[in-house]
This record gives sequence, C-alpha cells and structure tokens, in this order.
Amino acid sequence: MKVVIIDAQGGGVGRMLTEQIKKALPAQPIIALGTNALATAAMLKAGADQGGTGENAIRVTAAQADLILAPIGLLLCDGILGEVTEVMAAAIGRSAAHKILVPSPRCGVTVAGTQPLPLAEYISLAARAAVEYIRQQEDGGGDTLLSSGRK
Repeated sequence: MKVVIIDAQGGGVGRMLTEQIKKALPAQPIIALGTNALATAAMLKAGADQGGTGENAIRVTAAQADLILAPIGLLLCDGILGEVTEVMAAAIGRSAAHKILVPSPRCGVTVAGTQPLPLAEYISLAARAAVEYIRQQEDGGGDTLLSSGRK
C-alpha cells in the first residue's frame, strides 16, 4: 500500500503522523511530501522512507497514492498561509486515494460533527484511523466505514 503524508509550514503535523504510524506499523513504507523543504525534512527525520517537495511532487505522487494523510488545509486553494497552490489542492482532492484529514480551526474550516480537541489529539486519531485502514486493506479490505474500495 502506498501511504503518503503531506504537510506544509514546519511539517509538525506530518512529523507526528509519521512517528505514530511507524511506531504501530514499522515495516509500512511512508512517502513524505512537503509544500516546502522544511516540512519534507521534518517527516523524513521522523522516519518517512522517501520524500518529495513542492507542487509537482504532490501532483504526481498524490495520483499514485492508496492512502493520503494531511491537514485539512491542504485541500484549500491558498490554504495554510498561502502555501497550498490550486494545483496541490486539486491533486489531493482528485486523487482516488482514501484520505484521512486532520482538522484544524486555524484553517478557517469547521467540520460539523467534530468536537474541539487539541491538535495532538486530532493527529493521534488520524494516525489510528490510518493504521486501522492499512490493516483492513492487508486483510482483504471489505465494506467498512474506512474502506475506499481500492486494494
């Protein structure tokens, strides 16, 4: 399974996601994509197996991913203080990959049905959802809440 974690700014969300998924599934390869080199470096330092930086890396790799984890702001044109280009947001949104998004009130988006939590808790919930999704796909998938239908 091709797992891709995308982040921006300093890469803190991506770093924490990488660490938690690698702790639960050490053999699972992770590709880190950053809107900038600092974000990519943070995820590589946390244990990602490969990394790419910038609009083209995100465009190409998102199209090949089976699972994408990212802050919700990466789906917004000009999101995350303008670091997210229209091409980046479209590439992530158009990808057939299953997506697990980390909500953040700093992105100017409220996701109805979520409760206010510290960012670290949202990241832990996203990492656990990713581990569950990966394990379900390894076990043959099935019609579960997290299943995207891709194998």
